[in-house]
Amino acid sequence: MDNGLSSFISRLPLKPKPLLNKREISPGVFVLRFDRDHSFLPGQVVGITTEQSIPPRLYSICSGKEDAFLEILFNIKTEGILTPILAQLQEGDLVSVSKPFGSFLGDDQPAWWIAAGTGVAPYRSMLRSGLGQNKKLIHGGRTADSFYFHDEMKAAFGAAYIRCCSQESSDDFYNGRLTNWLREQKNIPTDQNFYLCGSAEMVVEVRDILISKGVAIEKLMSEIYF
Repeated sequence: MDNGLSSFISRLPLKPKPLLNKREISPGVFVLRFDRDHSFLPGQVVGITTEQSIPPRLYSICSGKEDAFLEILFNIKTEGILTPILAQLQEGDLVSVSKPFGSFLGDDQPAWWIAAGTGVAPYRSMLRSGLGQNKKLIHGGRTADSFYFHDEMKAAFGAAYIRCCSQESSDDFYNGRLTNWLREQKNIPTDQNFYLCGSAEMVVEVRDILISKGVAIEKLMSEIYF
């Protein structure tokens, strides 16, 4: 993370909120729910921490704009400072949360949504906010339990929901990395927008693949997870 972004995040105004609910939706992967004080645009993020000594981390909102609550998705990073603490929270514990912000915004135009791991979070917000029409979702994960919210996504997208699993095989998904799936596609729609959400390495690799297939760089929107 560059120093400018780190400085910005460290200055975010935060408000303590009691945790309403915590769900473990996959081993080591959780959804936290809070009261929602502010409106937001699907795709925006919030800064979150549990104490002043820990700088806030940014998490995409994964709930819909009309939901009465705000939810985030995260996985435990064993080398991290904050996520192991978040995983131990109990209902009623206070968490400091910023106002929503960010420019990785969905709209109602045809698009491909491409995610790795927890990078699916903003797309769930967009879907729950009524922006799932004319979309294709490609979700990459290491194992079969990496496809978070898959029941919702399958119901919404049907055959336009592509799961790419790199370490397990099944007839239910593409057996390989999402970048391999993209390389194999012969008819990429160059007139549509492409949203990329995941690690920096994933975003750069997917961007390069799409550009090599004729997608203009201005058609690519990205959100990098640190």
